[in-house]
Amino acid sequence: MRGTKARILTTDAEIDAAISLANLREPYRPKAVAVAYRPEDDVIVIKLATGVELAIPRRLLQGLENATTDQAAQVEIWGPGSSLHWESLDVDHYIPSLIEGVFGNRRWMSALGKRGGAVRSAAKTRAARKNGRKGGRPRKRAAA
Repeated sequence: MRGTKARILTTDAEIDAAISLANLREPYRPKAVAVAYRPEDDVIVIKLATGVELAIPRRLLQGLENATTDQAAQVEIWGPGSSLHWESLDVDHYIPSLIEGVFGNRRWMSALGKRGGAVRSAAKTRAARKNGRKGGRPRKRAAA
């Protein structure tokens, strides 16, 4: 005996309501209308339909960290303004993710975080010394 598939019925009214909602949200959807590589400060600049411009350092974007200036400049907007594509590098980035600060996969983002945490600056050194004068970090207690 063959299994039966459940059939989902969508009414015309439900489809019309979904289209209306999509049309209402369209002006606010993060959509790229222009993109360029700016070599003088080594950033990818994305202009959104809302007029907002987002500038991301090229070295932060997975797949572009070793790109030449010519390769970085060959960026295209794909889809309905939803992604960026570099053909020669076979690299794509999703606009909503870039807005949220996601510049690559989980491993890439973890490596970026580790690099940021390892940065040494005068301010960080002063804070560490000040903390040391207070007795340093409390010791971790072993689980019982």
